[in-house]
Amino acid sequence: MFKAGTVKLGIAPIAWTNDDMPDLGRENTFEQCVSEMALSGFAGSEIGNKYPRDPAILLPALALRNLEIANAWFSSHLTTQAYADTEREFISQCDFLKAVGAGLIGVSEQGFSIQGQMDTPIFEAKHVMSEAEWQLLTQGLDRLGKIARDKGLRLVYHHHMGTVVQTAAETDRLLANTNPELVGLLFDSGHFAYSGEDPLAMLKKHLPRVRHVHLKDIRRPLVEQVKREKLSFLKGVRLGTFTVPGDGDIDFGPIFQVLAEAEYRGWMLVEAEQDPVRANPLAYAIKARQYIREKAGV
Repeated sequence: MFKAGTVKLGIAPIAWTNDDMPDLGRENTFEQCVSEMALSGFAGSEIGNKYPRDPAILLPALALRNLEIANAWFSSHLTTQAYADTEREFISQCDFLKAVGAGLIGVSEQGFSIQGQMDTPIFEAKHVMSEAEWQLLTQGLDRLGKIARDKGLRLVYHHHMGTVVQTAAETDRLLANTNPELVGLLFDSGHFAYSGEDPLAMLKKHLPRVRHVHLKDIRRPLVEQVKREKLSFLKGVRLGTFTVPGDGDIDFGPIFQVLAEAEYRGWMLVEAEQDPVRANPLAYAIKARQYIREKAGV
C-alpha cells in the first residue's frame, strides 16, 4: 500500500513504562523495553521516562538494536506561565532531540490540563479556553515552531484528552490560527476517537498538516464506562480504554489508505498505554506489528 521507504514504523515506550503513572511498568527496564521493540519488528521509538538523557549512552544502546528516535513529548504551558519559561525548556528539549537524531518535537499544551489528575472526570471537567488564552497558545506555538525549524526540527502539535485542544473544533481552530510552515499536526487516531470525533474525517480534513502519526486504538465499551461513571483519564487507562491497532474498535484500513494515497512520508508510531501486568507489552507489540503488516503492507 505504501511506497517503499516512505514510512517508518515505531512504537512508544509507554506500553512498558507509563510516564503519568510510574507504578505501571516500574519493573520494566529501559533495556528490556528497547530490546522488545526491536524484537517485535519496529524501527524506532519516542523518548520514555527511563531513557538515558545522555546521547553518549542512549545512542549506542539504540544502535545495538537498529532503533532510531522519532520524537519526544514536550509539555508547553503557554496559557498559564510566562512564555520565556516554556521557551527555555523547549530549547533544551530541542537540543537533546537534535543530538539523538530526531526530526520532530511533539508539543501538547498542559496549561489547564486535567489528563494527569486521578480523580477529575475527563469528560466533565475539561477547560475551555478564552479568546485571550487562544491567542497566547497560537502565537506561542508559532514562536516555538520557528525555534524548532531553526534547529532543524519540526514542531507537531499533539491534541490530547483532558487538554485544551481535545475536540475536532479545537483542533480546527488551532490549525487555522497557526502558521502551517511552523506548526504541524500529530494525528492521533485514539484521542480523536476517545473524544467522540471521527479520526478518519479529521485525517482527511487536515492531511496537509499531518507530519507525525500515532496509531492508537480504543475499546469503546470501556470509554463509554469512563463517561458513564465520570472517571478520570488515568483511571480509564488503568481500566484498559486504550490498546494497540488491531485489538480495539478503530478500523485502521481506511486510515492507512488515505495516508498511502497522499504519499505520507514520516513516522507511524504505535502508542497504547496499558497496565503491562495485564497487557504484556511484547505480546501486544507483536500483535500490532502483524496487524500493520496485514493492513498497510509495511
